[in-house]
Amino acid sequence: MSMNLAQYLEHHADAHMGVLISAIADVSQSISAAVHKGALGGVLGSAGSENVQGETQKKLDIIANDMILDALAATGVVAGMASEELDDCSPVPGHSDRPFLVLFDPLDGSSNIDVNVSIGTIFSVLPNPDVGEITNESFLQPGTEQLAAGYVVYGPQTSLVLTFGRGVVAFTLDREAGQYIQTSESMDVPEDTKEFAINMSNQRHWYKPVQRYIAELLEGKTGVRGKDFNMRWIASMVADVHRVLTRGGIFMYPKDLRDPNKPGKLRLMYEANPMSMLVEQAGGKSFDATQRILDIQPTDLHQRCAVMLGSANEVQRVSDYHKD
Repeated sequence: MSMNLAQYLEHHADAHMGVLISAIADVSQSISAAVHKGALGGVLGSAGSENVQGETQKKLDIIANDMILDALAATGVVAGMASEELDDCSPVPGHSDRPFLVLFDPLDGSSNIDVNVSIGTIFSVLPNPDVGEITNESFLQPGTEQLAAGYVVYGPQTSLVLTFGRGVVAFTLDREAGQYIQTSESMDVPEDTKEFAINMSNQRHWYKPVQRYIAELLEGKTGVRGKDFNMRWIASMVADVHRVLTRGGIFMYPKDLRDPNKPGKLRLMYEANPMSMLVEQAGGKSFDATQRILDIQPTDLHQRCAVMLGSANEVQRVSDYHKD
């Protein structure tokens, strides 16, 4: 018989972590139901507001954000939360001594909501430094400090992918039973790949190392790589990384020349760190153009960075080109 999430947590997580992951799994089922209801639930379209990054918020962004905040605060094990949708962190009043801090992107890829493309929830679990009041600075820990990371992808199936730093496992939501069933005991990213994911419309803005790398892929069999590559781009990080974890590939969102002072597009704390932990635990690599992403010491809750992650040999090649 396949193991459900509750059984898995009983064997692989301590009691506090089990409570936390169970709460995330439960609220993800509610988000999944809202996503799949779509236009019938009146949740599509813009909310008429912007988040801290100046991006237009969708109705479901706000709905998912509030649902997760409420669910985490009620666990009894979370001292504070930080969300991509909020300017500052959200401490749980009177409970600064609880063991965990959680960062999350409530609905990654939300620009795809209205066109029925896979989107998802990304989360990162950090230890609570337990030095008094929970502030933004409490969350400024490098990705190597993560106790757990994962995401839920809302697509043809709703899947929960999870790591505690001991490999990567996956669960699929059984809607009739109302529970997640384990469907992968060990997700592994192949060292080599023939697939890459990047927004080609930005090609003219890339720095030379990325220009060189992508040009070689596009040359295919007639070029120095001697093989053909396929491009896949969903424009939803959680869906693109899920593909990488499922069958290999490299996902890239590099910094570019449009704003040389801007270190990248994606958020270190809500996207790059949890996804890098997952990919590395599955045998892949991650890189930001200068260093391993998980080694970056964050200085701001909404810090951005370049992201290149996936099959180890391809990420290493990109890294080498940046060092040349």
